[in-house]
Amino acid sequence: MHPITNDQYQEVVDLWESSVRATHHFLKEEDILYFKPLILEQYLDAVELRCFKDHENKIIGFFGVAENNLEMLFVHPDHIGQGIGKALLTYAIEKFDIKRVDVNEQNENAVRFYQHFGFKTICRSATDPTGKPYPILHMQLN
Repeated sequence: MHPITNDQYQEVVDLWESSVRATHHFLKEEDILYFKPLILEQYLDAVELRCFKDHENKIIGFFGVAENNLEMLFVHPDHIGQGIGKALLTYAIEKFDIKRVDVNEQNENAVRFYQHFGFKTICRSATDPTGKPYPILHMQLN
């Protein structure tokens, strides 16, 4: 895993957008456009970032952690199902002692992904942290 530097933020945000468009079909276009600058200008600076790169040194997956929480994990849609998410999550658990993750309830594949690794839903919020109507499952590793 490689650390992510500020000069790579735009590449990370582009990957985030591609991944969200492929996996978060429940989001409205206006919501993607709302979150995109927040990711770039605020969220990436608030977490410890690591990435997975391909043979051309291009970022194809990344995660962000803060205080034993997995705050974000995204894989480029062309590489979903190739073990990159598993490698990222395993690394986050082992190196950053990840115990919790919040997941969009409507992102059923992500919910199953985390359940596969032993995360259990401990509670649910009716809205996301910004107050948008996207329920969040608060999951914890047992």
